[in-house]
Amino acid sequence: QVQLVESGGGLVQAGGSLRLSCATSGRTFTNYGAGWFRQAPGKEREFVAAINWNGDTRYYADSVKGRFTISRDNAKNTVYLQMNSLEAEDTALYYCAAVAKFYILSVYNQAQRYDYWGQGTQVTVSS
Repeated sequence: QVQLVESGGGLVQAGGSLRLSCATSGRTFTNYGAGWFRQAPGKEREFVAAINWNGDTRYYADSVKGRFTISRDNAKNTVYLQMNSLEAEDTALYYCAAVAKFYILSVYNQAQRYDYWGQGTQVTVSS
């Protein structure tokens, strides 16, 4: 089992920044790729960003490319999502998820393929 706990959400004005953290525990962190997803009220969960086990491959949704950066610190068993130039449309509950590293390259944007999920952290952007 892998446990994931997100933090860093909050209320921010449009144009501002937030950094989300996802602390993991349980099985060896480097055996997993990680992703960030978000879900706004009344909408389906959508892919935001993903990273492979050592951080040298990253994926982004078109809507966040150039504004968000995913990274990981394997020594700290933590994944990060730096969010800049936030927009009202970024308001959502943000989830961290993990999937076995062998699959991340082919399933990185498919929420149903991830094995472990955190509880989420709320991000609210005021316009």
